[in-house]
Amino acid sequence: MLQLNEQGLRDAVAWEAAGFALPRYDRAAMLAETKRAPQWVHFGGGNIFKAFQANCAQKLLNTGLLQTGVVVVERSDSPEKRASYDAHDNLTVLVTLRSDGSVEKTVLGSIAEVRYLLTPDAAEYARLREIFTAPSLQMASFTITEKGYRVGDVSADLAAGPDHASSYWGRITALLYARFRAGAAPLAMVSMDNCSRNGDKLRDAVMVFAGGWAERGAAPQAFVDYLNTKVCFPWSMIDKITPAPDASVAALLRADGLDLAPAVTGSGTHIAPFVNAEECEYLVVEDAFPNGRPPLEQAGVLFTDRDTVSRAERMKVCTCLNPLHTALAVSGCLLGYRRVSEEMKDPELSALVRGVGYVEGLPVVADPKVIDPKAFLDAAVNVRIPNPFLPDTPQRIATDTSQKVPIRFGETIRSYAARPDLDPKRLTCIPLVLALWLRYLLGVDDEGNAFPCSPDPMLEPLRAKLAGVRLGEPDSASDAVLAPILSNAALFGVDLVEVGLAPKVCAMLRELLAGKGAVRATLRKYTQ
Repeated sequence: MLQLNEQGLRDAVAWEAAGFALPRYDRAAMLAETKRAPQWVHFGGGNIFKAFQANCAQKLLNTGLLQTGVVVVERSDSPEKRASYDAHDNLTVLVTLRSDGSVEKTVLGSIAEVRYLLTPDAAEYARLREIFTAPSLQMASFTITEKGYRVGDVSADLAAGPDHASSYWGRITALLYARFRAGAAPLAMVSMDNCSRNGDKLRDAVMVFAGGWAERGAAPQAFVDYLNTKVCFPWSMIDKITPAPDASVAALLRADGLDLAPAVTGSGTHIAPFVNAEECEYLVVEDAFPNGRPPLEQAGVLFTDRDTVSRAERMKVCTCLNPLHTALAVSGCLLGYRRVSEEMKDPELSALVRGVGYVEGLPVVADPKVIDPKAFLDAAVNVRIPNPFLPDTPQRIATDTSQKVPIRFGETIRSYAARPDLDPKRLTCIPLVLALWLRYLLGVDDEGNAFPCSPDPMLEPLRAKLAGVRLGEPDSASDAVLAPILSNAALFGVDLVEVGLAPKVCAMLRELLAGKGAVRATLRKYTQ
């Protein structure tokens, strides 16, 4: 059996015979150089990081364009998480699942260190301060999900001051304060999370603590000035599908002689020393790096201005990918699908996402120029989503749908309403998706069987509002019952009553409620 650790990699012949690509650089030299002069620290070593940013770093290391690795900072420690790193000397395996059925297996060695932010270990936190005060540090990047930027109750940390901060964002801001006190070297704080204006979310989280400490005299105003003048918070757009480590991929690796079973932490997070991902990837970043940066453009990253990043993000989130995923998520749950790729073989569902993207989305798409919207959409519809080897599920994508609807559909509806040559009432597929989502919230599939809805902060409040709406009783979804929901601009990104779409959504929902098989019949009616 192959062993994923430094000792095991010495048998390069066995690894290469099993089809694995190995690091092509002196890893010991990389580790030493990273310890001496770190350049890149990354918060959140999850699937997207391992599949994308860590692989970018490996590409640069392989070609000699980078001599240091990435220091990964995890929020907190757990036995499963630590074992996933320590037992394998911070090595991981990237399994790229191509749509043609081929598989690429790459051993990534670009993670130089792993640190844990919320730790009582003084030595651990001291090493993080050492990294952040190094003049060589060029950027701190983040993939912590949009939820990760919520700071919560800050009162304890504001009272404690930067030297005794104990919360996630309090400690990150304290690390920046340490850098300020050590000479105020510039730095880029780069959110690479899949959310709009992600750089602003990162900056806002830091400023809550920096501003609060300055107001209380726990830090000088000069620290706030430093953050405003010498620390940049660039925006970015990232896109790469990286489902949770899948048992089928673990079996594939086991057949090749490598036993890497996934584990689940106490918090329910799925982790493994491997990651499975699609072949396509996009990362567009605002080029605002005051202390320099690794030449990531040589690894496929696109650097540009803020407006272009914004357009690229809107293109993906509002038109060319994310709306398609949400359409497939809610309809797939209703129709009993367990794989998103299988949904694309369904004539009605394939027609639905094509209508959302090509027919209704492209007329108002934000064109970033650095990526062609139609080509991006073509890749999503024809290559990425139908990839039968990518183990993604509608149930995973349906998570937090209420938080996604305003940007994924509301922006397009608003764009139609803002143009004199377009009318929101001409839309069909988008209102159908909204009606499908309301139908999904009932937690009953098209065969009349109950199913668990995916986690969503608005699930119970919305179910309460829909309490009188029942399958088999279409009239229970009257315009009067639904109006308080559909007029909620915070929920849909636009007041559907005001723009004239509420009657269509109500009528479609009534059709979806007609009884067993009504979801299929309604989809067939509107997608033919």
